[in-house]
Amino acid sequence: MPDPAYVLGHSESELERLRRQARLIEPITRGFFRDAGIAPGMRVLDIGSGAGDVAFLAAELVGPSGEVVGIDRAAAAVAAATRAARARALANVSFREGDAARMPCERPFDAIVGRYVLLYQADAGATLRELSRHLKTGGLMVFHEPDWKAARSSPATPTYDNCWRWLQERFRRAGTDGNMADRLYGIFVRAGLTAPRMRMQTFIAGGEASYPMVEALAELIANVAPSFEQYGIATAAEVDVATLEDRMKREIDAVDAMIIGRSEVCAWAAL
Repeated sequence: MPDPAYVLGHSESELERLRRQARLIEPITRGFFRDAGIAPGMRVLDIGSGAGDVAFLAAELVGPSGEVVGIDRAAAAVAAATRAARARALANVSFREGDAARMPCERPFDAIVGRYVLLYQADAGATLRELSRHLKTGGLMVFHEPDWKAARSSPATPTYDNCWRWLQERFRRAGTDGNMADRLYGIFVRAGLTAPRMRMQTFIAGGEASYPMVEALAELIANVAPSFEQYGIATAAEVDVATLEDRMKREIDAVDAMIIGRSEVCAWAAL
């Protein structure tokens, strides 16, 4: 699959950030996958596996009678996910390095899943069309994607709101549209799949309940902040990664702000 706009990299620190993020959003992904019909006994292909968290979640849902194969283009991610699978003693989960759309397929899958994958594809509809050859007739295509457009605070807290503005601009400069709620339906239809069913869920909280969202946002900003000055988005002093998390929390608490995070969107359809 083309991957021209992936700006986050696959360093060990980024893989660890993905693991922490996975713990935050796992209940949402689990609900999406269950609604879509991921069930015991299925053979599942996980696209863009990263540290393996989505594959491990899928393995729980398919049970010991099922199988999960994860694929990622980054050797470091595949190695880390393989180590994690061994540590968990998961005999029914394996990982491969390569391009999922072009890899050989010994036998078809009951479902293809992915989280935060399609937003990075130059032509996501074409990607789904290519992937569909790995599906059984009637098999499921299930993708969980982000939408950043509605992220905000109320009353407004400048640092939190600026973080989302900076992120969206950085990804836009990389050719990546993080607002997938507007695009997912069309992507599935253009891929020749049946009209997808869809769900959306978001994070919303105030006070200390908002802190996990703030911490995850600060970690994401820290990953990409070195490139902000290069693109004229924000200076290092404006971002001040060392104090970013604390500043957001103080501003939120000072005005009893309500925090709305990015939206989590899922679409699924049968072949």
